[in-house]
Amino acid sequence: MVQGICGTCQEMRDHLEAAGHRCFLRDASDFESPADVSDLLSAQPFEAALALHLYRGGRLLQGHGIPFGVIFGGTDVNEDTGQEEKKEVMGKVLEEARFAVTFTDSMKGMVLKQWPHAQGKIYVQSQGIATIPNAAFDWNSFLQRAEIYQSADQLHVFLLVCGLRRVKDPLYLVDAFSEWHQEEPSVYMVIVGPEVDPVFSREVRARVQRALGVRLLGEMPQGDLHAALKSCSALVNSSLSEGMSAAILEAMDLGVPVLARNIPGNAAVVTQEVTGLVFADPQLINIKICEASQFCYHRKPWKSCLGLALEPVSLWRGSVDQKAQFASSSTQLSAEEAGSHTKLVLNTVDPWFSSIIRSRNMLVIQSTCPSKRISP
Repeated sequence: MVQGICGTCQEMRDHLEAAGHRCFLRDASDFESPADVSDLLSAQPFEAALALHLYRGGRLLQGHGIPFGVIFGGTDVNEDTGQEEKKEVMGKVLEEARFAVTFTDSMKGMVLKQWPHAQGKIYVQSQGIATIPNAAFDWNSFLQRAEIYQSADQLHVFLLVCGLRRVKDPLYLVDAFSEWHQEEPSVYMVIVGPEVDPVFSREVRARVQRALGVRLLGEMPQGDLHAALKSCSALVNSSLSEGMSAAILEAMDLGVPVLARNIPGNAAVVTQEVTGLVFADPQLINIKICEASQFCYHRKPWKSCLGLALEPVSLWRGSVDQKAQFASSSTQLSAEEAGSHTKLVLNTVDPWFSSIIRSRNMLVIQSTCPSKRISP
């Protein structure tokens, strides 16, 4: 399963390589110091670099003379700005970067509030996704692996997709779902994701073992995860901080109801009772669902179930002019391909960067990824 900033980075690499570029993906944890990055840059003829996460990735590219851009991840803006030392480092990274990308307008506003000097180099480009459910996926086998032995037709399974780390706060809904399960035994919450923080992961496992109606599964292949999403009642998100949740976007793309914690990153994606439901109190989550015409019980499409006029989720959030600009960029895609493109588009960000990666080597540094799939 490819999740979070790791998934974004790998999708970007796939996009760049599909367009004919050479892209070298490295995890920030591979480098103990900027000197290690210098050694890599000396050994490879890189023309440009791109960092995901302003602090963890961006600081490694400072002072090496290689042109680079940065993409904000979420915790760099939402969490790291609260630490003065990190904030100072990130400000210097922004000064040196050729451009920076945020996924939402609200995040751009937060960035400019912290670093007004970056006004001319911050661009907004919503994250894109592609969902390809595995046709051979067996929902009943998934339930058995989660030790849920009731009839699938009678179940109401909610998936929480996240890596096990504190910022994702997977324990936030455990008590609420456990109480709900005791009232309605067909209701389960299944947490799916890799163990990113070993200490916190042990805490999660211990808590889940004591909670009725809550299950914990490890990492899944992407296609299986998408298929599981299609079969569940709804996706839930309980994060303390998000840049733009890929799991939420994937659920929307698959037509799966979304219940998300009311934080800025989620509120930028989920329009209340239009594209999903946001909540602030875990104890009221079952009431909020039931108020929405009990769509989770009947598993009907959003439009017929909620009685609301839903707008389709657009994977391209740019204007017609931006689509045309992308279609004429270095990737040489047709207008139709540009309109349906499902990867994060860098070519519309900076003409200089578009030209520099036209047929050259590129280094992408991501922040620590739970499942390293490093490839040259």
